[in-house]
Amino acid sequence: MKELSIFIDESGDVGIVSDFYLVGLVFHEQKFDIGHDIGLHEASVKNSNLDRTPFHFNPLINGNDEYRWKHVEVRKKHLHTFRIFVEHLPVKYRVFIYDKKEAFGSESLADVIEKDLKVFLFDYLSYLQQFDSVKIYYDGGQSVVTKAVHRAIASCISREAIVYKDAVASRYRLSQVADYVCGIELTNLKFERHLETKTDAAFFGAFGNFKKNFLKKLRKKCLQ
Repeated sequence: MKELSIFIDESGDVGIVSDFYLVGLVFHEQKFDIGHDIGLHEASVKNSNLDRTPFHFNPLINGNDEYRWKHVEVRKKHLHTFRIFVEHLPVKYRVFIYDKKEAFGSESLADVIEKDLKVFLFDYLSYLQQFDSVKIYYDGGQSVVTKAVHRAIASCISREAIVYKDAVASRYRLSQVADYVCGIELTNLKFERHLETKTDAAFFGAFGNFKKNFLKKLRKKCLQ
C-alpha cells in the first residue's frame, strides 16, 4: 500500500498583526523511512548539550514561549541542528505566500488559498493518484487554512484516499519541518523587501549568507 503524508503549517495571522500570510506543505512518501534521520538529529541535539524542545521557528528566533529563557547562542545551535536535519530528509515542500494588502478579510484570503491549492494539486494530480492513501496532518490552528485545505484537497483527490489527522508539533517532526520551511521562506521575503530585523541579522547574517547557508539548500526540496 502506497502512502503519502502531507504536513501543513502556516505563518502569520488573518488580522493586522502580520503583513504576510504563508501556507507550507511538506510531502513525505512513507516508503522513505526517516527513522535514521531522526536518530541522527537526536544524537546531534544531545552532543550539542541541547534539550529536546520541539522546533518552533518564530519563538526560537525571537526568544519567546518555550525558548524564553534560552540564551541566543543556544537558540542558534537549535536552529543549526534542525537545518542539518531538514537538509537530509527525503521530503519535498511548497510554500504559498500572500501579501495581505492584496486580500481583505478571512473569507477572501481563504478563497485565494483554496484556488492556489487547487491549481497546484491539479498540476501534480497524476503523482498524487499513485497513492492508495493520502494523509493530511494539520493542527487546525487557523480556520482560514482549515477551510481552504479541506475544500481544495477534497475536490482534487479521491475522498476515500484522504485521512485528516491533528498534527501537534511535539508529536510529529515533519510538522516542525513545515514550520521551518514557512519560517525560512518568510525570512527570505523580509530580506528581499528590506524588512529584516536586527534579530534576523543576528541569526542569519547578511542576505547573501542567508541565501547560501539556508535558502539555497532548502530550495533543493521545493516543488515548483
